Amino acid sequence: MPSETRLDGPRQWLAFAARGCAILALGALAACSTANAPAGDAAANDPIEPFNRYIFEVNRFGDEFVGKPLATIYRQTVPYPARNSVANAVSNLRLPWTAVNDVLQGQFGRAGDAIARFGLNSTFGVLGLFDMAKDNGYPHHDEDFGQTLAIWGFGGDPYLMLPIFGPSSPRDTVGLVADRFLDPVTIVALDGDITSRGNAFTWTRTGVAFVSGRERTLEGIAELERGQDYYAAVRSAYRQRRASDIRNEDSDATIGPRFRFGVDTD
Repeated sequence: MPSETRLDGPRQWLAFAARGCAILALGALAACSTANAPAGDAAANDPIEPFNRYIFEVNRFGDEFVGKPLATIYRQTVPYPARNSVANAVSNLRLPWTAVNDVLQGQFGRAGDAIARFGLNSTFGVLGLFDMAKDNGYPHHDEDFGQTLAIWGFGGDPYLMLPIFGPSSPRDTVGLVADRFLDPVTIVALDGDITSRGNAFTWTRTGVAFVSGRERTLEGIAELERGQDYYAAVRSAYRQRRASDIRNEDSDATIGPRFRFGVDTD
């Protein structure tokens, strides 16, 4: 029995490494199997548009009955300072993974900024509820594995609409998987067992991030809905925002909300 106990850690980390390699392999396959079409050719970049539109409507139906009502109730019952602190805490938990992706992209200075932000906000900012780092010269930035794959040269076409998760691409879908399994905060919360379905902490984190993010995009998404083609507006906003993310440009209201789980993740 003692020998089996000693093997638990190595086995978990071996499984962790194997999944990391599998994710990278999937990223390579996705990039090799999809050639980038001209950026302005919406039809070529969205070859399964009828199916994507169907999934989009299913997601929209779910949002109308779950996402939007929860976000509206949250806004009406929780004061803005408290909502802002919740958003800060959610963002703070992403910083270790942001730092990892900064390193993978060769952006060591930005990785240092992310680590400094996490340290300052987790301590003096009371577990990230208050953004103390911003006032000390460490502005917010966010990185995910989809952005890392883009920096490594993997293409972002074709356009995909995922159930629940919303706008994506083969590259960003692989990124979503990596974000789930390789995020340091999640790994620590699950005691290294990344095959776990989650625990109270991870499920609470996901739920709070969803409601908080959806509340922050109530106006932005409503604006997109007012257009003649809501689907095309979301597709355009997503592509512009992802292009801006990859270039490490600051958020701009004209680009539209960052869609992850269909909501803002900043």
